[in-house]
Amino acid sequence: MPGTERRRGTWYRAVLRTALPLCAALALTTLPAAARTLVFCSEGNPESLNPQLVTTTTGMDAAWPVFDTLVAFEPGTTTIRPSLAQSWTISPDGRDYTFSLRPGVAFHRNARFKPTRPLSAEDVVFSIARQWRPDHPFHPVSGGQYAYFRDLGLPDLIEAVEAVDPRTVRIRLREADATFLPNIAMALGAIQSAEYAATLMAAGEPERLDREPIGTGPFSFVAFQPDIALRYRAFPDYWGGRQPIDALVFSITPNAAVRLAKVRAGECHLMPFPNPADLEAIRTDPALTLMREEELNIGYLALNVTKPPFDDLRVRRAIAMAIDKAAIVAGVYGPGGTAARSPLPPNLWGHDATLKDPPLDRPAAQKLLAEAGFPSGFEAELWYPPVSRAYNPNGRRVADMIQADLARIGVRLRLMTDEWAAYRAKMLAGVPAMALFGWTADNGDPDNFLGVLLGCVPARPGGSNVARWCDPAFDALVTRARRLPDQATRAELYRQAQEIFAREVPWVPIAHSAVFLAARREVTGYRMDPLGRHLFRGVGLSGADARGGPEPRPRPQGPPGSVP
Repeated sequence: MPGTERRRGTWYRAVLRTALPLCAALALTTLPAAARTLVFCSEGNPESLNPQLVTTTTGMDAAWPVFDTLVAFEPGTTTIRPSLAQSWTISPDGRDYTFSLRPGVAFHRNARFKPTRPLSAEDVVFSIARQWRPDHPFHPVSGGQYAYFRDLGLPDLIEAVEAVDPRTVRIRLREADATFLPNIAMALGAIQSAEYAATLMAAGEPERLDREPIGTGPFSFVAFQPDIALRYRAFPDYWGGRQPIDALVFSITPNAAVRLAKVRAGECHLMPFPNPADLEAIRTDPALTLMREEELNIGYLALNVTKPPFDDLRVRRAIAMAIDKAAIVAGVYGPGGTAARSPLPPNLWGHDATLKDPPLDRPAAQKLLAEAGFPSGFEAELWYPPVSRAYNPNGRRVADMIQADLARIGVRLRLMTDEWAAYRAKMLAGVPAMALFGWTADNGDPDNFLGVLLGCVPARPGGSNVARWCDPAFDALVTRARRLPDQATRAELYRQAQEIFAREVPWVPIAHSAVFLAARREVTGYRMDPLGRHLFRGVGLSGADARGGPEPRPRPQGPPGSVP
């Protein structure tokens, strides 16, 4: 994706210019002494504050306090419920979705914008059309990369979006799609203010829409200082009711050991992704609660099939037969890990439990390499993520173990990484030939794995199919399943697709992982989420800690997995 890193750097510099004055202003307008501030130790910076432009859980977490969607997932489940749309109907042919909007929903305000009206159909049309129509005036703003919207095939699926009246929106699809409602319940379905966008466009500052977001959610955006903190304030006019806390802070802390130290010291109230080695200590700490969720995720080794020698199936099979996944799970993932055989998590419908894993057989792997013309092996780069993720708690350790495994068949790896935003940009641009990556479901549909990560549309430059694998038979099965309403029929098609995946080996699936979170016992109302989101609606603080802890401050981070 040419220019991605340059644009991202420009965005961060712009954010810094905006955020630092805002932080200074915040110091002059601090909350009252009795204000209840919840601090979440986040694992990284969001790549944008506009959820239409992000593809990571980190970026989506930053958006959920600010924005609402037409429909939403019931907390802790993948069940669709009303949100900004209080009801909807679907035409018999499955192509027309008509949404009735909730009345009197207020937008946030900031120094540049004071809304003159509540949420209307115009805002929904704007929010979808910006991503959908290349000729929309806001489409190119902030780089115009709507990668996830495109990976889901929504530009070709949507035929029309219209405001029937101020409180009714109709979306017409070109064909029926069983994934449409869950897809628009994801962060890319966030509804923005068309009035705010028009105000900024008239002022010649349209990019502020994505740097100083305005939504209808339970918290309004206050400030972002990259590598330090994201700050939000409870929105008193939120349609869902006043929140139990007055302020929410994301203290950006990439290192898991530092996050845990902050929670123990009371500088943060919650932290995700603790090191597996720390789980027992957290469990026995009287000040902390250890939470666990069987999340829908997959960690994998992608083999870019467009780059030699991984364009040769024999090489890909040899790699798969040389990696000891059981040792990786035991040594890195701990009690939450399960060795993976399929792209689909075992707790997601459509998963094929009968799928066979390639045997751990290094002599056979060496024979395959020799048949492919590499009797002495070859050299390659293996990229690993620099931050802990739900699907890979320690990328460097996994890379070390794979490096040792493949050395036994003559494949000599050089380990490579980059800071998280640049790493992701390289993955989506298809730069690495071998890369550790992963995925946490954004909805409860198998298409969110098979279609988004392995389909032909996202195999394009900038798409989330980082293996760049496009198999017409696989793609046809997944596309057909998307068009059908019957879950049993869809599951059979997904079973056939998984057989093709196993035969062609575009990835080596490594592990699925249960996810853990450490929280101080003062935290009330927090629920873990199977979709990997960290949500703070209805979350409060009890007891002496209800007034909140100290403001986040920089701490030495050290390399991933180290203790400063």
